[in-house]
Order: sequence, then structure tokens, then C-alpha cells
Amino acid sequence: MAGLRIIPRLDVKGDNLIKGIRLEGLRVVGDPHEFALRYYAQGADEIIFMDIVASLYQRNNLTSIIARAADQIYIPITVGGGIRSLSDVHTMLRSGADKVAINTAAIARPELISEVSNRFGSQCMVLSVEAKRTGPGAWEAYTDNGREHTGLDVVEWIERAVKLGAGEVLLTAVDQEGTRKGLDIELMRAVNTRVSVPVIASGGFSDPLDLKRASDAGTSAVAIADALHWQRTTVEAVKLQARQLGLEVRL
Repeated sequence: MAGLRIIPRLDVKGDNLIKGIRLEGLRVVGDPHEFALRYYAQGADEIIFMDIVASLYQRNNLTSIIARAADQIYIPITVGGGIRSLSDVHTMLRSGADKVAINTAAIARPELISEVSNRFGSQCMVLSVEAKRTGPGAWEAYTDNGREHTGLDVVEWIERAVKLGAGEVLLTAVDQEGTRKGLDIELMRAVNTRVSVPVIASGGFSDPLDLKRASDAGTSAVAIADALHWQRTTVEAVKLQARQLGLEVRL
């Protein structure tokens, strides 16, 4: 399989990089641009920017942040939050993004997935999923930063979205997010056995063994926020530790 990608995730509210636990109790971390530059210098494979209040206000506020980042960061940039139409996608791409992550609008109107994929390519269409466990081996998809029920089974929804044209999945385990208790490997395995597109595991990264478990479960990339933002580790250190575990990563 291709090498495991290490992707810093930057959740943004207004002009600030923020971080919470289970998508709640948000704390300001700093300037998202400064952090993105730091992670790029450390060897990040990609960067994810998520406007976490965009769906609430029905707009994405990241265009200036993305334009500034794209001028100095030469790795793929994914942007999510409040993207509701082909026009929104076009705006993000013109600002410098390479991919868009869509959650709420895709659930409200699944045909948007096909429209984005057909217009800009499936590699551009990232399905963002906020998953909460409902029981043994079962998860429900949520929207609006983990606040709103959808009634959709996560695995079934992802399978449907991939058939509609989603070329990648950003899968956030809300129960694990910000807890430092480890990725939800059971969730990753459940999804990866049903779809063949790349899946990015997000939420709960604790230590390098998470990378090994995620890779063994078929995951293509791991998104990391808390451990990097609070400087418990660096992208470079994570990659070196991954190599020591026998994983293929880009150094």
C-alpha cells in the first residue's frame, strides 16, 4: 500500500486556531498561519483547515487564510466547513485549496457529491464525517461540529457517498477527539473493509502505536491536532517513530 500520510488538522474559528475536546470546550491556540508554516517545515504531507462554525453561520471564512497559506505552503491543502455549492468549491480552489471536505451539505443534498466530483474530479471531493458511537460496532453521522443528529449509519453513509463520487473520507471519531485516548480503530476497520478510497483517521491520536494500528486497519492517513498544537510531539518525530514501527512514510 502507499505510505501513511501524516496530516496536521487546524480547526479555525474566525481568525484563530482553536482546539477542544469532543468538538466542545474550544480554546484558542494561536494564529493558524503560523502553525501551518511550522507543520509544513516539519514535513507534513498535507494540511487540513476546518472552519468549525461555518455551517452555523452558513458561510466559510477561510478564503484569506487559505490564500495566505497557499502562497508559502507547497503541499496539498484541504478546506472544510460551510461548503454548500459548486460556487463555494470554486472559491476555495481559487483561493489555493486542493481539496474540499463537505459534511452538512452532502447529507442535506447527496447529489452535491457527484456534482463536485464530476466538475472538479473525485480527488477533490472529500467526504467529511463526524461519527459518534451508538453501540457495539455502530456509529451515527453528525453535522454542525458534532451537534446535530442525522440518523444515518456512518458506514452505510460513507459507502453511499463513495458510490456517488467521494474520492476520500475524513473520518472524525467525535468520542475520541481531543481526548488523547487513541484513534477509534474499530471504526476505521469497519469503514475500510467497505470502501476502497483513502480514509483519513481523525480524533484521539495518542502515540505512534496509533499509527501502526490505523495502518493495519487499512487507513491511508492520520490527522493530528492536539498532540501537535500543544507541542507534545512534532510531525518529524511522529514520522521517525512511524519508521521505527516499520511503516512507510515520507521523510
